[in-house]
Amino acid sequence: MNETIKFYLAPMEGLTGYVYRNAFHRHYGGADRYFTPFIANKKLSRRELDDILPEHNAGMNVIPQILTNRAEHFLCIARELSRYGYAVVNLNLGCPSGTVTARNRGAGFLRLPEELDRFLDNIFPTCPLRISVKTRIGVESAGEWEALLKIYEKYPVEELIIHPRLLKDYYQNKPDLNAFAAAVKTGRHSLCYNGDICTPEDFARIRREFPETVKIMIGRGVLKNPALIRQLRETADTPDPSPAGMPPAPFSSHTTSAPDRLRQLRAFHDDLLEHYLGILSGDRNTLFKMKELWCYLGNGFTAPEKYRKAIRKAEELRQYTIAVSALFRAEKIITEESAGYRTNPL
Repeated sequence: MNETIKFYLAPMEGLTGYVYRNAFHRHYGGADRYFTPFIANKKLSRRELDDILPEHNAGMNVIPQILTNRAEHFLCIARELSRYGYAVVNLNLGCPSGTVTARNRGAGFLRLPEELDRFLDNIFPTCPLRISVKTRIGVESAGEWEALLKIYEKYPVEELIIHPRLLKDYYQNKPDLNAFAAAVKTGRHSLCYNGDICTPEDFARIRREFPETVKIMIGRGVLKNPALIRQLRETADTPDPSPAGMPPAPFSSHTTSAPDRLRQLRAFHDDLLEHYLGILSGDRNTLFKMKELWCYLGNGFTAPEKYRKAIRKAEELRQYTIAVSALFRAEKIITEESAGYRTNPL
């Protein structure tokens, strides 16, 4: 490929805030852009402000994300972000959460295309920052995508990040690659693909299908396997020996041994735990945050079920650390990505 592939860490509410981003950057890195969980308040809350402060994001290319369907609120937040030195802001039109979409925000805004068009017409001429958009392809039917694309085509979108699912899909069903192909065909905007890249094989399939797409956003795949972006960079830099039309060759993590990956993951976990304990009020809030992470992280181990149950039941920090230590001692990390990951929740 002529262009270097860029990898983005997706925004995930409650999970990929600045503490997670910093720990990830220290222990793994490799992301070209880090997107913040959405900002929804015209006057930034303390949590939202902490997340975008430059001193909390040193050394990272961070893009704040805004969730609103009111142009005046978007512009107010954008002006505030410009005061902190940001040059680009991202508009969230992809969040499928019911509490968000019930108010016609996130992917819920897609059900009102005329209002969305007016909203974009209001923000682009006066926004002090460049605007990228993260979107789904519709609400109920893929037939909605053509009209939405025509709306986006009217505006100087800095980057169009497409998660090719419908709102009603949430995270079920497969991404609609035909919808993404339709956006590629128009050629109007710089595109980024987002959706169901959890292994190097997933990445190889997207590369084969869309060789001209050089921007990839990953969320849940990194939460399951923080080493994923580094592995994908190895894949991107290595020619695929598979004959044309054949499945991609199995990926082998040849640069990092399984014990080293386990030690790195433990160091990453302990770093996160230490920093959450330093900023959150009480052990219970820290435990809630770490348990949420284990919904994903546990899927990278060979047989984590009984340990995840102990993690879930832990009510004190001591109980939690005992359960986590037992898991790291007893279980192996999955190193053959083609074996896939478990999806059962914590």
